[in-house]
Amino acid sequence: MKETSKLMLWSTERPALDPEKNFQPYMNTYLLDDGAVHGAVVIFPGGGYQVKMMTYEGEDVALRFNELGFHAFVVDYRCGMGAYPFPAPVEDALRAVKLVRGHAQEWKIRPDRIATLGFSAGGHLCCSTAVWFDKIAADNGDEYDSVSARPDAVIPCYSVVSAFAAPCPHVGSFRNLLNTEEPSEADLHRLSCDESVNADTPPAFLWHTVEDAVVPYENALRFAEAYRRNGIPFELHLYPYGPHGLGLGTQDAFAEVRSWPALCAEFLNKIPAVPGC
Repeated sequence: MKETSKLMLWSTERPALDPEKNFQPYMNTYLLDDGAVHGAVVIFPGGGYQVKMMTYEGEDVALRFNELGFHAFVVDYRCGMGAYPFPAPVEDALRAVKLVRGHAQEWKIRPDRIATLGFSAGGHLCCSTAVWFDKIAADNGDEYDSVSARPDAVIPCYSVVSAFAAPCPHVGSFRNLLNTEEPSEADLHRLSCDESVNADTPPAFLWHTVEDAVVPYENALRFAEAYRRNGIPFELHLYPYGPHGLGLGTQDAFAEVRSWPALCAEFLNKIPAVPGC
């Protein structure tokens, strides 16, 4: 692997609602240096759209996917109550995809094998790239504006998907994303990604634990059902045990969760090739 480098997402400052919370988003690159062309995974750590777990849901995951033969990128995106509400995180996510695809030749990336991956609220951001890649602008006034922001697959991991999943749905991430303690029902529906899946939505690999008491596993079921209705390929794994936030599954008590990256790599490698890429 080449030395990790930091790439700013935007060329100009993106001010926060509160100037004291100004933050310039970036992504860290984890590029393989074996001279071969590989697929890529763009990673969004979770943290309730308030903070980001940049190590165990970021760098650790990037290094694991390097081992599996993928270039990897970890995005430190804008978010936070009183700082960067919707659509700021989605703009950053889509801009990251544009940059990765725009550098495909230079970085030896297959432009038709670029996936987004996210955990918890970062999983919601991942799902957002699947359903809003052509609906939210991520323009910077440069040559990457014209590059497609559509991922070729998405990998939501114990992801927030819907504000209406399960009898006691997870709503906290939506409050932070919408910058209000009392989001309207209309806004919650608008940001529930399962309600925006359509025929152009890319394939998905999803996993969740049934015991997750923070983000109910019904989120994954809702996204999978939306895929089924639209005839889009997906793979869904429900692990019976384990709390929220397992990441790569390093806890010995839930070692079975460690299977998901290798299963995901197999799924990504079966994405149909695009002629000429």
